[in-house]
Amino acid sequence: MTDKDLPEESNQNGKAYYRHLTRNMILTMITVSFTPMIVVIIFLLYHFDISYYEKTYAHLQELVQKHKQNIDTFLDEKLANIHFIAQSSGFERLSDRSILQSKLKHLQEEYGDVFVDLGVVDETGKQLAYAGPYELHDVRYFEAEWFKKAMSREYYISDVFMGFRGSPHFIITVRWQHDSISYILRATIDFQYFNTLVENLRVGKTGYAFILNNEGRFQTRPVSEKSLWQKTYDYFVERMNTSSKPVEIIEMPDESGKMHIYAIASLKSGDWLMIFKQEKSDAFSDIYRMFKFALLIFVIGAAGIGLMAFLQTKRMVRRIMRADKEKAKLNQQMIETGKLASVGELAAGIAHEINNPVAIMVEEAGWIEDLLQEEEFAESRNLEEFRRALKQIATQGRRCKEITHKLLSFARKTDATLKDVQLNDLIKEIVELSAQMARYNKVNITTDFTPNLPYVSLSPSEMQQVMLNLINNAIDAMEKTGGTISIGTKISKLEKNHIVITVEDDGPGIPEANLNRIFDPFFTTKPVGKGTGLGLSICYGIVEKMGGKIDVNSAVNEGTRFRIWIPIQSVGENLPEKLQRS
Repeated sequence: MTDKDLPEESNQNGKAYYRHLTRNMILTMITVSFTPMIVVIIFLLYHFDISYYEKTYAHLQELVQKHKQNIDTFLDEKLANIHFIAQSSGFERLSDRSILQSKLKHLQEEYGDVFVDLGVVDETGKQLAYAGPYELHDVRYFEAEWFKKAMSREYYISDVFMGFRGSPHFIITVRWQHDSISYILRATIDFQYFNTLVENLRVGKTGYAFILNNEGRFQTRPVSEKSLWQKTYDYFVERMNTSSKPVEIIEMPDESGKMHIYAIASLKSGDWLMIFKQEKSDAFSDIYRMFKFALLIFVIGAAGIGLMAFLQTKRMVRRIMRADKEKAKLNQQMIETGKLASVGELAAGIAHEINNPVAIMVEEAGWIEDLLQEEEFAESRNLEEFRRALKQIATQGRRCKEITHKLLSFARKTDATLKDVQLNDLIKEIVELSAQMARYNKVNITTDFTPNLPYVSLSPSEMQQVMLNLINNAIDAMEKTGGTISIGTKISKLEKNHIVITVEDDGPGIPEANLNRIFDPFFTTKPVGKGTGLGLSICYGIVEKMGGKIDVNSAVNEGTRFRIWIPIQSVGENLPEKLQRS
């Protein structure tokens, strides 16, 4: 049975069912496959994200802390240098320009161009002595902001300012007393060198550092900052005033809304803030790349899972479809078998019912024939006609009995007694019984038996019935033209544990359209009254019960060949050595 054999509505419902089944199976497989994978990926990425953030923040804290210490150490060291000169030289020596020039040269030889110049300033703000590249003799700093703060402190480091020289710089001062008068030794620190200390702090593509004073003015030259958003600076100052950490990490958007990471540390006793700034996307670019790579792997894996789910589901649904079709076919066969069983029971009943009146008819015909022997009927002019009619009644009665016998054989397949049989001998007996009928119909029967065939266990009467049926069918087919029937036995070359029996004739053959139906019950090509259509069906059933098989090959006007394979129960027993080797 195929899809074309089904009603259109049933076919459409079946297709909808399999589409629904396919969709549900694919969704189930994808859900079962994806759920644990998604859970594991989210769990791993979540913990990796936390770990990476902590690692990144710790690295920034360590980096900024290290640079803070370097800058503080630099300032403290330079302040210590100036303090040592002030304490070891005294006012008289430092007020001598040549000695001050010598001290500056010594510092520059020791520390490079960090120290730009040196100067001694009295408490009125007048510069008494100067050593350096600028013409700053007798300059007065009384109004300068740094001078006011320096006079109130023993040590002072100023903010970056322009001053008389017109370029950014800052100074370090040490105040000491001489004859109850306060003097200041000041040193100008090279801005470029100091700026380089801060510029060296670069991370990634956008990470850089800069320094602000307590008024929010830049103390170094920033990479890209022109001014810091006042709200941001105020927030930084507030956080540092309330924080106990040496370095504070903050995430904040800038004025454009772009998120940045800020690492803040205080310098110069809280007067300055060193700020490291980096775009968040740059700081976490590695993890973002990893997320993209993980997403790519997930997409590829998802595509693979989806493809495999689709292919496997299609394969499984095809198997289910085949199984359903086979089940439907089996159900149909069971229905047909039930019908056939019902027909068999009906045939058995009909056969019994027919047998009784037929037996009475035949018996009465015999009684009438006996009566015709009496003297009163001997002179009847219709005596011969009566005898002909009685003979016809007897003949047709026997025919009816034969038909009912076949119907009973088809309807009731009783277990026959199994015996060890030599097939060659059994077939020879059947040929001898059929020889007279064959000669009457101008048919010649030839045999070609392989000698010493092994014995087989089967029912002799059933095997005789099969052979008689095949031989009689061949004779009936050639009753008008005559011909030859060839019967042979041999060990099968294809099935080594089988004996094959061949019954072949050169009669008119069987049309190809009928070949697939000749073993069906009640199918016959003989004229009405000549055949019942049960013979070959019974033969097929007998051979199948023996564990063998039967097939037919035929061509119109060329002849017909039946082959029967009978299994050998014990291969090799009673089999000649020559046959075993072949």
